Amino acid sequence: MAFEATKRELGELYTFFRLLADGKVSLGTPQVRKDEAKCWPIAMVQREEHDGTRRYYIEQENIRIVSGTVEKTGTFTVADKEEQNIPREDFGGAAEIILELLKTTAGSDTIEVPEGLEGFLDAINIYDLEAKTEDRTDFSVAFWHAEAPLTGFNVRCRLSSMNPLLDGGRTANLKLEQSGIKFATPTVNKVNALPESPTEVTERMLMIERLGGVLKYSDVADRVFRCNLLMIDLHFPRVLAEMVRMMHLDGITRVSELTEQMKIINPLKIKEELISKHGFYEFKMKQFLLALALGMRPAKIYNGTDSAVEGILLVDGKGEVLCYHKSEKKTFEDFLYLNSRLEKGSVDKDKYGFLERENGVYYFKLNVKIGLIKR
Repeated sequence: MAFEATKRELGELYTFFRLLADGKVSLGTPQVRKDEAKCWPIAMVQREEHDGTRRYYIEQENIRIVSGTVEKTGTFTVADKEEQNIPREDFGGAAEIILELLKTTAGSDTIEVPEGLEGFLDAINIYDLEAKTEDRTDFSVAFWHAEAPLTGFNVRCRLSSMNPLLDGGRTANLKLEQSGIKFATPTVNKVNALPESPTEVTERMLMIERLGGVLKYSDVADRVFRCNLLMIDLHFPRVLAEMVRMMHLDGITRVSELTEQMKIINPLKIKEELISKHGFYEFKMKQFLLALALGMRPAKIYNGTDSAVEGILLVDGKGEVLCYHKSEKKTFEDFLYLNSRLEKGSVDKDKYGFLERENGVYYFKLNVKIGLIKR
C-alpha cells in the first residue's frame, strides 16, 4: 500500500539522504551558487524519530545507524538495539528517486511515494518524514569528526513550498493610524466593504487616500513582537511598516529592492552619511533577517541569544544542497538579503487590512510575512 507525502517532507528527506551519500556539503554563495573553494566534510547526522534519536555515522562504504536517546545534558545514550549498516550508495539511490519525484510532479503538493522508496524507508526505520523536534531544527550535523559539537539546521527546498522566515500570523501585525480627515462611520463601512481580492488591502489603502485620509505608522500590535523589533533598532518597526506599505502600493516584494527604496525615502530622517557610508538601512535589515533565520519568532521573547538553529541547508532547483552557516556570517546575511521577499498573509486569518476603531481612533493593520524566493 503506497502512501502520500508532501513535497516539503520529501525535500527534507532528500537533503538528509544526499548528505549521507555524499559525506560532505558545499557552502553556498550569496547568489545561491556552490562555493567551489569551501566544502565541509560530514562525519555524522543526528535525526529525531517518534521512538527516539538516531545517529547516522558516515563510514567509508556504509552508514552505521545507532538508536538511542539524548539526555537533558545533551549526552547520547545508546539504546539496547542492534546497529544497522546500510551501503552509502543506497542512500544516494533513494535521494535520486526523490529528486526525480520533486522535479517531475508539478502542480500537486502531495506525491505518491513509490513502493521501492517506501521499502527502503521501512528497512532503515524512518517513519516521520519531517523530523519531530522541539527546537525547530530538522536535523543536526557533526562536521569533520563524529564527536564534534552538533550543528542544528533548517532545510529549505526550492523544489517544494518553503517555510517562511517570518510567519507570525496576527502576532506580526503593524498598526497605522488613520489621520487627516475624520471619517464618519458610513465612510469606514464603505472602505471595509471593498470585495475580497488579491489586491483588496491595496485598494482599501488607496481609497482611504482618495477620501483625504492619511495612514501613518503608529505601533506594533503585539507587545512581544514590538520588543523583538526594538532589539534590532528602536526605530526598526517604522522602517518595516514603510516596506510593507510599499509592497502593497508599489508591488515591490524583494527585501533588497525595498531596502534600496528606504535609502531614498529615508523614513527615519537620518543623515546621508549614515545611509551611504555606513549602510544603515542594509545593516539593520540584514541583522533582522539573520535573527529570523537563527530563531527569532514574533510571539517569543528575543534577547539576542540564538536558538538551536545555526544555519540553513538550501536545495536549489537542480537538487544541489548548499550550506549557509552563522560562522560564515557575511555570506549568510548577504544570501538572506538577496533572496528574501515580503509576502501577503491571509487577510481573514491574520486579521489585517481593515479600518478598526480603538479608543476613538481608527487604525489600519498591515501584516509582516517574509519568505525565501524560489529562484
